Parts: sequence; C-alpha cells; structure tokens
Amino acid sequence: MKDSRERVVIKTSIISLVFNIILAGFKAFVGLLANSIAIISDAVNNLSDALSSIITIVGTKLAGKAPDKKHPYGYGRIEYMTSLIVSAIVLYAGITALVESIKKIINPEVADYSTITLIILIAGIIVKFILGLYVKKKGKDVNSDSLVASGSDAFNDAILSISVLLSAIVYMIFDISLEAYVGALLALFIIKAGFELIKESVDNMLGVRVESSLAKSIKKEITKEKDIQGAYDLVLNDYGPDKYSGSVHIEVADTLSVADIDRISRRITKTILKKYGVILHTIGVYSVNTKDKKTIEIKKEIIKIVFSHKGILQMHGFYLDEEDKSISFDIIIDFKIKNREEVYKEIYEEIQNKYKDYKIDIALDIDVSD
Repeated sequence: MKDSRERVVIKTSIISLVFNIILAGFKAFVGLLANSIAIISDAVNNLSDALSSIITIVGTKLAGKAPDKKHPYGYGRIEYMTSLIVSAIVLYAGITALVESIKKIINPEVADYSTITLIILIAGIIVKFILGLYVKKKGKDVNSDSLVASGSDAFNDAILSISVLLSAIVYMIFDISLEAYVGALLALFIIKAGFELIKESVDNMLGVRVESSLAKSIKKEITKEKDIQGAYDLVLNDYGPDKYSGSVHIEVADTLSVADIDRISRRITKTILKKYGVILHTIGVYSVNTKDKKTIEIKKEIIKIVFSHKGILQMHGFYLDEEDKSISFDIIIDFKIKNREEVYKEIYEEIQNKYKDYKIDIALDIDVSD
C-alpha cells in the first residue's frame, strides 16, 4: 500500500511538473513579447507550481524511508515539512508578482496582445482545468493532502488565467489596459493561497483533530464486539499521511476475566489495523458495574447531575467500588466552555455533597476525537 501510494504521488507530481514547466515557458515567452505583467505573473505562478511538484517528489521519497532506531515511527512527517516549503515558495511568488504589478500600475507600459497570445492563454486554461481534475482525483485516491492542494491550486490558476485572457480581450476591443490591475489581483490570490497552505502545513505539524468520520468508524467497529459496551478516548497520533497509531478505552462488564479482555483486545487490534491501517498500541479498560441495582441507580442520578451543567459532551467509565467506597468516572467538557475547570469543580462538589460516604474521583478528559 505504501509503495503504491508513493508511486502514485510521484507519478502524478512528475506529470504536473512537466505540464507546469511547459506552460510557464510558453507564458513567459508570450508575456515578454506582449510586454504583459499579467501573463508574466501567470507564468511565475506556473513555475512555482513546478517547483512545488519537485519538492513534493523529494518529500515523498524521504517520507517513504523505513523506520529505524532513531525514528521508530518512520519519516512520514517530512511530507508536512516539504508542504511548508512549498507554501513559502507560493507566497514568495505571489509577493514578487504583486510588487511587479504595482510598478506597472505606477509606471504604465502598453501591452501588445496578438491572436497567438490569446490561443496560448486559452490552451493554458484548458490544460490547467484538466490537470486540476487529474491531480485532485489522484490525491483523493491515495489520501495525499499535497496532491489535493495541487489539484485545487490548478483550478484556481485556470480561473485566474481566465481573468488575464479577459483583460487581453478588453484591451484588443476597447483599447483599455487592465492587465497591471489583473496582475495585482492574480498576485493577491497567490498570496492568499500561500498563507492558507502555510496554515494547513503548520496545523499538520502541530497536530490536528482526527477526521470525524475516521474516529466514528473506528469506535463503531470496536463496539461490534459483543462484550464491549462502549469505546471512548480514542487518541490517534499522526506520523504522516495514513500513518496513525494510538490508544482507546473500552467499557466491559465487571464479570469478564483478564483472559477474556486479552482476547477481545487482540481481536480489536487486528481488526482496526486490517480495516483502517491504524495501530492501536494501547487498549485501556473501564469496568462496568452489573451486579448491584443500588449502583445502577446511583449512576443514573450522577448522570443527571453531570448533564445538568452546560457544555458536557460525554460521561463514561463509571465505576462504583463498594469495598473501597469510591466512585470514579470521566467527563468531557466542550472546548467552547472557557471556564472548564470551574464547571468541573461545580460538578465534583455537587456529587461529593450528595454522596458524602464515597470518595469521588472524576477525570476531566480532553475532547480529542468525535
């Protein structure tokens, strides 16, 4: 799977590289002949796309290196670093194009468009649309953020090239020169795209929330096991595209033996790895009271108390130990609640006052996955 993904990313990037170099060359040649800053800016944009493809190829090859003693989780995160470099290049290209466009606005120069100019611009737009469709599809097929971003960027390039084409047509028909302003507009779009790509790359390096559909699917798969009453606290660490490892807690009846739980844990680990390619290196256990009606009633009362407070997303892992005289459970409070610690304290005090004979142990979990 890894080799197949790597081949697809590299092959697609090479195709994108070749077409962008050809487009950049033609547009630069035509832009210089027509003395058009808008066309030259478009050429610079294509050249930055070509450079991005080169960096994507290099990053993908480095990220595909096998794990070693120093980096036991592999080199997958290199892709995020190369994406950041690509983002910086896009941003630089946009700033450079904006500066040149502003110079043209201050000191206007007459452009000299021709029929061949229009033909090359139209051909470039068609190629960019087709390239965008192809690259984006391949990116989605192998879950490559870099390729999906490149495909989207190609669509944006095509739209911006249309604005350059329209400015050329307006000049040829009405003798009104808009190309310096169109060049500036083009540059602003490139700058915006650069900042968005930088944000996305930094987010990936910092660590972002697991995709909701993936988290929900994994939990649903885990709860298919007949002895599991719930799956919680799914934490997945991202070590590059499609490289997840993490942990989860499961709720099981207090009547199960250690051997039962061991068999269940092994089945879960194998199933999730096979179906989602995710390594669950730790499966924690919450024991659920099943033998005492009094305990079940206390749990219902505590659930009412907890969910009477604003911002409670979840309560799980409830267990009452009559011998130790303790009640323990976990709660998750929405990140939107600014005073989460205060809400936690209120819940704790309310429950402790109601059940004075018990030692209350409430864990404030973090909302890490859906």
